Amino acid sequence: MQVRFKDALKFWVKLGFINFGGPAGQIAIMQHELVDSKRWVSQSQFVRALNFCMILPGPEAQQLAIYIGWRLHGIPGGVIAGCFFVIPSIFVLLALSWMVVVSSDVPAIRGLLYGVQPVVIAIVTSAVLRIGKKTLHHWVLGLFAVAAFVALYFFGISFPYVIGTAALGGTVLQRFRPDVFQACEGGHGGSTCAEIEEEPLNNRPSMVRNLRLLILFLALWGIPTCGLWLWRGPLDVLVQEAILFSKAAFVTFGGAYAVLTYIADMAVNHYGWLNAHQMVQGLGLAESTPGPLIMVTQYIGFLAAWNLHGGFNPLFNAVLGAFTATYMTFLPCFFFIFLGAPYIEMLSRNRLLQAAFMGVAAAVVGVIVNLAVFFGQKVLSPAPGVFDYFAALLALASFGLALKFKIQMHFLVPVGALAGMAWHLMGYGVF
Repeated sequence: MQVRFKDALKFWVKLGFINFGGPAGQIAIMQHELVDSKRWVSQSQFVRALNFCMILPGPEAQQLAIYIGWRLHGIPGGVIAGCFFVIPSIFVLLALSWMVVVSSDVPAIRGLLYGVQPVVIAIVTSAVLRIGKKTLHHWVLGLFAVAAFVALYFFGISFPYVIGTAALGGTVLQRFRPDVFQACEGGHGGSTCAEIEEEPLNNRPSMVRNLRLLILFLALWGIPTCGLWLWRGPLDVLVQEAILFSKAAFVTFGGAYAVLTYIADMAVNHYGWLNAHQMVQGLGLAESTPGPLIMVTQYIGFLAAWNLHGGFNPLFNAVLGAFTATYMTFLPCFFFIFLGAPYIEMLSRNRLLQAAFMGVAAAVVGVIVNLAVFFGQKVLSPAPGVFDYFAALLALASFGLALKFKIQMHFLVPVGALAGMAWHLMGYGVF
């Protein structure tokens, strides 16, 4: 059906303000609104697009919005859909990040931030169970998860190498043990290997069109990066942010929880932009706002540029850092969709590509376990020989409420924050 651009614009703006609940919730909203209610796309088109987005690096819900926007109104529609998916969360998280850096010494604010951290442990632990249940449907895939955890935790192997090895292992396994991938697991309202009716590819784009897209992407990435390099020098925090988050954008297979292991290690241990507690707080804040969870990169960019302002006004530098992180994180999403969407049928049915994705998805479970252990050690034992019993109790309570009563994490985060504030104002709390 023909959809007016004005009507689509209204929906994308609305979606940006209501897309709580992580990728599952965001995809469910689009399923209800775009397929069931408005009927702008068919169920088979929606499932096919979702399957395609799930094998791409980056936030699948935002990429699904970009694809549907592109399908309705071409590249302008995709740009509008993808931008408004994150614009509200950009400004909400910007305000929260500013509050953290200017008010962290206020007892009430310190208590709020303290209470967020145990809830984050519950969030990440819940993600392990949820993703593991959908992904590890064969014992061989369980070995992928164990190997990924061992590689990261005990040997300190870099995240991109772990993901690359898992993808290679998946393709090799497809050749010698294809039975491992025969069980289809549903996800987000569709199956990652669903059999859906063919949709012929009309007007297959030419190599000239693809080359133009590549040149445009390189220009949109290279001009700002080179500009920062010339303005601030190669060692400036903004240049380092641009490079790190660009690299991360190409390896974010398995969602935000997976790549956070890599980003947290680089931001905390390698660059020293922020400490582990601030990293955990940022994840909690991102979980409680609309938009994709990977928006936590904006918080990291803000704090990094605030702490290392290099003589510039700290707030000015922090805002630049936040926008640099956000821009570099989401720019590749548009490139992936606009380049690959016309080939969606071929890509979504490629068995080797699907096997590589499933190998990565299995390894991601181990990656997230590593993230949970990292956060747990920092939050529950903030100093040698110290164990924070209240934080442990709050983490267990949050996990139980999420698991037993299916309470959404964006509700639990503020509850945990209030509990932490009350505990701290009573004179307790470990920081």
